[in-house]
Amino acid sequence: FSSQRLHDLGAESKSLPLWRQAEPRFLWNNYMLEVLIDNKLDQFLLPVIQGSFNSFETAIGKDIVDITLIARRCTRRNGTRMWRRGADADGYVANFVETEQIVQMNGYTSSFVQVRGSMPFMWEQIVDLTYKPKFEIVQPEEATRIAERHFLDLRKKYGSVLAVDLVNKHGGEGRLSEKFASVMQHITGDEIRYLHFDFHRICGHVHFERLSILYEQIEGFLEQNGYFLVNEKGDKMKEQLGVVRTNCIDCLDRTNVTQSMIGRKMLELQLKRIGVFGAEETISSHLNFDERYKILWANHGDDVSIQYSGTPALKGDFVRYGHRTTQGVLKDGWSSLVRYYLNNFADGTKQDAIDLLQGHYIV
Repeated sequence: FSSQRLHDLGAESKSLPLWRQAEPRFLWNNYMLEVLIDNKLDQFLLPVIQGSFNSFETAIGKDIVDITLIARRCTRRNGTRMWRRGADADGYVANFVETEQIVQMNGYTSSFVQVRGSMPFMWEQIVDLTYKPKFEIVQPEEATRIAERHFLDLRKKYGSVLAVDLVNKHGGEGRLSEKFASVMQHITGDEIRYLHFDFHRICGHVHFERLSILYEQIEGFLEQNGYFLVNEKGDKMKEQLGVVRTNCIDCLDRTNVTQSMIGRKMLELQLKRIGVFGAEETISSHLNFDERYKILWANHGDDVSIQYSGTPALKGDFVRYGHRTTQGVLKDGWSSLVRYYLNNFADGTKQDAIDLLQGHYIV
């Protein structure tokens, strides 16, 4: 559970068995625990998530600040990159990951949650030995119903939702983006919003600082929906009322660069609120903090990417160093080749193993 959800559940939830305290959609070993649960062996059960946990502690002036980044992967439509795309009939999407950024200082705890996930209608990209297999939209007449189920579920869990779509406006990606935009016309309202930002056209392969254009468009939503904050007595001072849902095609590389930018802006707001930063101070003002924060997000992106694609995230050098490097571009080329091999020759077997572990395929 996120910090806000745990706070809302209160102390009584802590008396429950560990597996009952876990959020079912993130419980990776749920299927494997079923027999033990049926036999009431609660004290022996250990809930497991798939995701990532990274943290660091740093001094800012006289204050010691702890920063933690947690990824929780949803198990409902789990799998590997080319073998799990889009949504199922119930609106559960591939590569759905909740990212929670937690800052702790002087008894204060503040958290900010954002999510990523594949475009929420049925589409696929069947491997055929080509470098970039064709995108196919499946059952297009069902797209609106499926997307509606997906966003209603997000509304119930997170409050208001802003969907940020980072895919290209042209080619195969453009067809998917067009479908997503047309579906969202039937769903958007006060509580559900949609924004398209053509990452590759605006930022190219090196100018990721142009993400500031995107931030200007979503700043109002972020400030309005805020973050979660409790004081040293455990009193809730602020709560997060909505979530940004980011996607690209894989929800890995462009998504991670974008989420790290949003996380950085929100962390600056959080640190100003609890009195660590002055009005004009930013993370960049503190070189050691800035460096460690970039590494935190780069490692987070790599962890999430390895689980879905088998390689670290592309564009990770920008997240790690704040600019693109020659070594980073070469590394991306190698990772792309490794992804091609894994997609075509290894991920099918891996997908079977995941389905077996998750109880989607029973022998």
